[in-house]
Amino acid sequence: MRKTFLIGGLLCASTLSFAQKNISGFSASNQSKQEKIEQEYRTKQSAERFKTHLQKLTSVPHLAGTPENEKVRDYIADIMRKAGLQVEIFPHDIYLSKSPGESLVEVVEPVRLPLNNREYIVKEDKYSSDPRLTPGWNSYSGSGDVTTEVVYANYGRKEDFEQLKAMGISVKGKIVLARYGGNFRGYKAKHAEAAGAAGVIIYTDPADNGYTKGITFPEGSQSNDNTIQRGSLLTVDYTGDPLTPFEPALPLDGPKKVKRLDPKDAAFHKIPVTPLPWGSAVEILKRMTGKGVPAGWQGGLPLAYRLEGGPELKVRLKVKQDKEFVRIYEVVGTLTGSEFPDEWIIAGCHYDAWSFGSTDPNSGTAMLLTLAESLGKMPQKPKRTIKICHWDAEEHGVIGSAEWVEQMRDELSAKAVAYMNYDAAVSGKIFGGSASPSLKKLLIEASQAVEYPDSNKTVYEHWMAQKGGRRGSTANVGGSAPVLADSEPSIGNLGGGSDHIAFYMHAGIPSLSAGVGGPTLYHSQYDDLFFYNKFVDSTYKMGPMVEQVVGTMSLRLANADILPYDVSRYATDLATHLKTAEKAIKAYAPTYSIDKLLAQVETLKQNAQNYESRIKTLLAADQIDKAKVVAINKELRDLEKAFIDPKGMAYGSWYRSLYASSDPYSGYASWMLPAFQYEASLKSTANLPDLEARHAKAIDTLNTKIVAINQQLGGASGSLGGGKN
Repeated sequence: MRKTFLIGGLLCASTLSFAQKNISGFSASNQSKQEKIEQEYRTKQSAERFKTHLQKLTSVPHLAGTPENEKVRDYIADIMRKAGLQVEIFPHDIYLSKSPGESLVEVVEPVRLPLNNREYIVKEDKYSSDPRLTPGWNSYSGSGDVTTEVVYANYGRKEDFEQLKAMGISVKGKIVLARYGGNFRGYKAKHAEAAGAAGVIIYTDPADNGYTKGITFPEGSQSNDNTIQRGSLLTVDYTGDPLTPFEPALPLDGPKKVKRLDPKDAAFHKIPVTPLPWGSAVEILKRMTGKGVPAGWQGGLPLAYRLEGGPELKVRLKVKQDKEFVRIYEVVGTLTGSEFPDEWIIAGCHYDAWSFGSTDPNSGTAMLLTLAESLGKMPQKPKRTIKICHWDAEEHGVIGSAEWVEQMRDELSAKAVAYMNYDAAVSGKIFGGSASPSLKKLLIEASQAVEYPDSNKTVYEHWMAQKGGRRGSTANVGGSAPVLADSEPSIGNLGGGSDHIAFYMHAGIPSLSAGVGGPTLYHSQYDDLFFYNKFVDSTYKMGPMVEQVVGTMSLRLANADILPYDVSRYATDLATHLKTAEKAIKAYAPTYSIDKLLAQVETLKQNAQNYESRIKTLLAADQIDKAKVVAINKELRDLEKAFIDPKGMAYGSWYRSLYASSDPYSGYASWMLPAFQYEASLKSTANLPDLEARHAKAIDTLNTKIVAINQQLGGASGSLGGGKN
């Protein structure tokens, strides 16, 4: 018997009243209207619809640039059109490793032993025999054929190569063997190449993923001895198409021509790189004869790990991988706002995958399709425009979304309210999120309004009850700690690795990432419907739950009288991150002080609190001057742009936000106040005066904007000056 899972209207009265007290941004009269809209919206979800979309999206492998991925594109566009959204498709021609080409690894001496680089066919999993599945590969690898000695480099991090050098171990002319984890795989290749390595083999170690964590696939959800993590190696100092930094990669045959770099001038890796499963890597590791590894470098295989293979162990690594221009497509569905069509709320997820993509990314894609359908069924249009976006070629370097942001940069600067990213958003049952300061309260309040399936708890209560810092798998806290408060769950800082990057770190648009996480066979061929049904969520109830949280946030942003940004959070979080930066610099410059900037933040805090108090009073009393609403909301939309610095970061001027960036050494981690973090990483003080001046200007700009808003609200007497030094 088929069951449709409806979770709307199931909140108990006490929970509902608690949620009702916490809807920010609405006047008293409009709050009751919004509550009715949300109650109606939360009757539209269906586990069956979510399941159907996920099955349609992930029934075959669909790499970027393949006919199968174009069929996924067409399915997405068709569903959104049927839901009543206007659909636009944006083509881009990017320079890409479209396929794995040829790759092999073999032990040559003291034995001849070809090493497996494909997952096995599993009889229980019908998807594992699909002939379109590829061997393990890393896109944007260099090509080459080398036979040489081996050096084990732990995770292949910057500090690992520094430690090898300090121990007198040279990787020059040798193949580096590094395990996944610790940083973005592209930086393993970048650091190895800089040290003179001839090639890199990256493998999944069971200490990090595998039998040390639990039962392996297919009986359990952990990586088995033939599971391979695919992934991009692209490490240019910007995000997007490697040949068109700062500009959209418009079609080569289109009317507008874009200047492209010559491929030989782009910073591609020149050495061959390929991934292996641990069942193959062990054949190298067990034959190594050099010195034992230092503390922390031992992996999970039943052998003593060694630094060098020695001259008697020779390994051959061959990769022949071509790059070419490939057309990709961004699919954008629009539900035009009834009152403020030029204010955009944007939700997105990529749709290309390394294989089937049932968790990563297409659980998020399926959820966004049900969101489009639920919004399309609502009798009233949202006041602001909601855009639902599906990006291509994310897996190769977060390319499609970056090209769209570059193409739409001016419009986004004027119109975007928020970008919310839902990559792999329904991949388990543990809720979590990462967000810019202004969107943290929105995420918390939405989670308080939605019931967690098969429980008497809200999503918020379930989130708060989680152990281990109350973090879901989507919370990327990386290199900078989140700002913690006892009364709220841990919300991470946005780092690298997904489609929020261009919106947040290049264009200065408030952003968040949220969803449920759980077991994953990341970037392997086993990320399919068999795995999803057996290990992720056989009920498919998590899809509707996440959609309810996502829809609640979208509708609140779309319908609020005053945009529900948490303005005070800028000051709270800035103070924490400034102190963290000061501590990092004091480690090598003990007299350094960041007190002048902290004094500015204290002024910012008082002005932000004045704003919060004033807006709360005016909304509760229905005294918001409607003639000023548009201007006030525009000022609010511009707050995040105070951190956009035209000079950008020293490690890449494309990264323009002084507030947040991905870590240029690891690629994934979040760096808060990244210019200071980078200076600290170099143990330098040379640029600190300039950095302080740039941050002082940003904080002063933010402060001035909040003072201006307070004046428009009639609260000028309670506002302090811009806080200049």
